[in-house]
This record gives sequence, C-alpha cells and structure tokens, in this order.
Amino acid sequence: MNALTHQVVVQRREIQGGGVVVLDLESADGHSLPRFEAGAHIDVHLAPDLVRQYSLCGDPAEKSRYRLGVLRDPASRGGSLAVFDRLNEGTVVTIGAPRNHFPLVPEAQHSVLVGGGIGITPMIAMAYALSAAGKHFELHYCTRSAASSAFLAELAAAPFADKVHLHFDDAGDAGRLQIAAVLAAAGTAHTHLYVCGPSGFMDWVIGTSEQHGLPTAQIHREYFNAEVDTRGGAFEVVAAASGKTVQVKEGESIVAALKSVGIQVQVSCQEGVCGTCVCTVLEGECDHRDVYLTDEEKTDNDQIMTCCSRAKSARLVLDI
Repeated sequence: MNALTHQVVVQRREIQGGGVVVLDLESADGHSLPRFEAGAHIDVHLAPDLVRQYSLCGDPAEKSRYRLGVLRDPASRGGSLAVFDRLNEGTVVTIGAPRNHFPLVPEAQHSVLVGGGIGITPMIAMAYALSAAGKHFELHYCTRSAASSAFLAELAAAPFADKVHLHFDDAGDAGRLQIAAVLAAAGTAHTHLYVCGPSGFMDWVIGTSEQHGLPTAQIHREYFNAEVDTRGGAFEVVAAASGKTVQVKEGESIVAALKSVGIQVQVSCQEGVCGTCVCTVLEGECDHRDVYLTDEEKTDNDQIMTCCSRAKSARLVLDI
C-alpha cells in the first residue's frame, strides 16, 4: 500500500432499514486512519476493475474508524452488490485516502442539511461537525418510510438529535419535506443548503430553493449517480503530453477513444459523478455533461470529465 491507499478490516457489519449495510472499518495494521472532513468520501477497491466511492458517515472526530452506509441497489453496476456479497466482518479491503468535494462552508451562519434516502450519509458527518463547532443547523432526512430507513437509532441518540427532522412519504403530505417553508423560516441571506440523494429528489430541492430566493452559490450538492448522455457528433481529441490524436465517434466516450490508442485514463463511476477521470483542457470548447464540476468550473472550460462529456468544438486538446 502507499500513502494514497490503506488496508482496512470490516470490524462491524449491520443491515439497517432492510436494504442498507452499515460498515465500521478499522486499520488492518493497527495504525490510525487519516483524518477526514465532513462531506468526504473514500474509494473502496472491491475488485481490480471495480472501484466505487462512498461517503464517510461517521463522526469526523473519531480517529480509529471509518463508517459507511451502502444501499443494496438491484440496478447496481456491481458496486453495491459487491459490498453486500464480499464485505463481511473480518474482511480486509483496500480503500483510498479521504477526498472531499462536498465541504461545509465555515462562515455559514445557518446550514440546512437535506438527505434523501442513502443521501443521508454525508449529512450525518456534517451534523457531527457542525454540532461540535457550535454552529446553527438543521438536518432533514427524507425516506419512503421509517421501516426502510437506516441510522434512525444513531440519529435519535446523537448530540444533535433535537436538530433532526424525519420525513416519511408514507405519512402523507404532512410528513413530507416542505423546503420552501424551511427556507422561509431560516431566511436566505446567510443560509447554506447541502443536499444529497436521488437525482430527481435533488433537482426538486435545488429548483425549489432557487425559486424561493436562495442564491445558487449557497446551494451545495453531491450526486451519487447520473444518467450519461453520449449523444453528439464526432470530434477530435489531441493528447498533448502523449503526442497522439484520436477521433471520438458519435456515442463513444473520450475515455474509450483514448484507450483505443493506448492511453489509459483512470475511471471509476463512469457517470460524471466522482471526478476520477478529470483531464486538463488546453484548447477547445467543452460540452460538459457531468454533475461533478460546478457551473463556475464549467464556465472556466479548463477541465473535463472524460467519461461522459464531449466537445462543442471540432477539436479538444487535453494535457494527457
């Protein structure tokens, strides 16, 4: 292992809410694990060609373990099923060092945390961090029902339990999240919103928040998956560092085209979510189709997710 990877052992495994496996991971060699910030995730190496990202949902102040919650998804491309089938108590697995693309804003006067389904995982770590810092916040957990929800006992016993609001679809309209009312009560001038969950749910929360005056810069999001659209005409990619040029066909990804000429780009999610396949753009206009880069970063036009994005120009020059 190197500084970027660590071997951990599954010390505890529990199925919660019927379809969520909660795993406690500890260092396999007894050393402390790297510290992490709320919102961070780790890469879990489930097989040589199967690496998936999962949010750390434990208390960032905890030095001896990482905690994950993984939903068993029947439509999984292999990741969640591998977690359920292979990661049992005592299993040793390789993970990456924590990375954070979903950080808290320290100067926020009030934070609204919204987790839809398994999207609650990064919100739990955020709630622990905000509580420890004495910050003003509220946590909204939205699921289909209490029976299908994980982490309920932990949230009820947490030091921030009085800030937790549970929203169950089977309770009817009265039980569902009313994000407009939440923002009206909090005020929008100094409130920051964090949301994670299914894409449709997130789009609704974000769209409603914007309609009710919350500035886009104060809305923070993390997608777990996204639909990949590779439609569009062919274009040329020049790999400047490798000295190779390749034609990206209609319906073909940049990653696949580069691989055809011997250039390997590390990929993981293949949905424009995780940021693993990012490349620097030296020339050309990008057609961004990822949910990883912010709107400002997309406007900068200096990086591209090669697993899903394409080109508006006839030619892209990448620093690879």
